[in-house]
Amino acid sequence: MELTAELDAACSPAELFSWVEDLDRYPAWLGIVTRAVRDEGDGSGDDAVRGAWIVDLEARLGPVARAKRLRMERTEHDPSGRVVFERRELDGRVHGRWVLRAEVTSPEGAQSHLAMRLHYDGRLWGPAVAAVLQREIEASSRRLLALVSPDSA
Repeated sequence: MELTAELDAACSPAELFSWVEDLDRYPAWLGIVTRAVRDEGDGSGDDAVRGAWIVDLEARLGPVARAKRLRMERTEHDPSGRVVFERRELDGRVHGRWVLRAEVTSPEGAQSHLAMRLHYDGRLWGPAVAAVLQREIEASSRRLLALVSPDSA
């Protein structure tokens, strides 16, 4: 499954990027992320562990809810506006691949543009849930815009 979303916001790229570079902030605007907390790992100070989160996802399809807990690592981070999170579990089992890419650019001066892409190749979240996720992405875009540019909400 591949989902994409884009939006333009009347804020600085740095303001918009602050909402997508850190998974701690996702529950405030992305409805399918019900919880995201830092994974402190074993306390060894490993950069990969410090850049990891335990993320709870939930999507409803009528009376049925699909829930999933993932361990996501920030595998790329360019403070100028690009971040990539990838599923990296530590249990030694094979899991469906999740990759979330976000890029913030400033094509028109003070305006900011966000492009996000989610790739998932597992079986749990099939085509029916993809439609629900697409609707949630649209609602989340409005919530994110309200956070970064309250006058435009």
